[in-house]
Amino acid sequence: MSSITSTLPTPPPATSVRPGDPKSFFHVKALVSDAGLNGRRRGHYLGMGLVLLGLLGGTITGFILLGDSWLQLLMAGALGILLTQFAFLAHEAAHRQILSSAKTNDKLGRLLANGVVGISYQWWMNKHNKHHATPNTVGKDPDIEWDTISFQPADAQRQKGLLKWITERQGYLFFPLLTLEGLNLHFQSIKYLFVAKRVKNRSREITVIVLRVAIYLALIFAFLPIGMAFAFIGVQLAVFGIYMGGSFAPNHKGMPMVPNNMRIDFFSRQVLTSRNVMAKSRWGNELLSIIYGGLNYQVEHHLFPSMPRANLAEVSRIVRAYCAEHQITYTVASVRQSYAQVIRYLNKVGLSARDPFDCPMVSAYRQF
Repeated sequence: MSSITSTLPTPPPATSVRPGDPKSFFHVKALVSDAGLNGRRRGHYLGMGLVLLGLLGGTITGFILLGDSWLQLLMAGALGILLTQFAFLAHEAAHRQILSSAKTNDKLGRLLANGVVGISYQWWMNKHNKHHATPNTVGKDPDIEWDTISFQPADAQRQKGLLKWITERQGYLFFPLLTLEGLNLHFQSIKYLFVAKRVKNRSREITVIVLRVAIYLALIFAFLPIGMAFAFIGVQLAVFGIYMGGSFAPNHKGMPMVPNNMRIDFFSRQVLTSRNVMAKSRWGNELLSIIYGGLNYQVEHHLFPSMPRANLAEVSRIVRAYCAEHQITYTVASVRQSYAQVIRYLNKVGLSARDPFDCPMVSAYRQF
């Protein structure tokens, strides 16, 4: 892994996305199966769940013991991190990675999403399944649709007023804007439960989320002065938003876009539109897998969405070797490089919102 930095491929432009051998996925799938990497890792997830519950219990205990103290903001930050980790587990349950059956995975995922994190499981399933089926596909992938940030030049060109000003600088403003992403996730998921025409378990999800939010707010305002309580909520949501958005952004942003009407085989679609975030050492990658909830192995996650997180490192070696043998672009970046590529891409898209009569020197100096 020591050659990652020196051999990083540059993300190819959208026009370079080309269909490959339709049988590629089945060849790789057979290699993964022969390596015995399809099995569940219940012990791994049980251990992870117990650790997270212990940390959550410790955070709640610290919150109670600290009382009226601004050190509570540390507890708020810790809670934002832990809720993101529980969201990762809900994501993995939604992909059937944890338990044996779809039904039990859904029950676990709904409990974690609704009762712990406070977002709609069904909203996440609906949105995320569309993304997995058509990553970075114009008009089909909900993750590249406009939502304050423009991921496509056409969206950037439509912005006016304050949104135009934000779009022109959206790369630089990316992380500050993520402080609002936690609030946005809660709002969008709850909105979906009320406005979508058909939602599975609508009443149950609304009930659990409302109870979770009510208990959460009641405890905070019961233990803290009103100003400190609002500060606690703000910090928790900001950390949650930065962590969630920062974990998903490096996966596809800045990678090739697939035209809406283009036919492309499954393997090429998933590999060419995804970016892995990796370190130079094995222990470094194990740490990244914990921090990113396994999303650092995005290529493998998209090829095998039901693959347990703990198996993705070994699967990555197989997929990477296959891509090298067949000259298929397999994009890898370090943490720093991945965010640099995302920011650079967002700034490039943001320039589409500029007035064509603006000083050209501005564009010349905005390479990052």
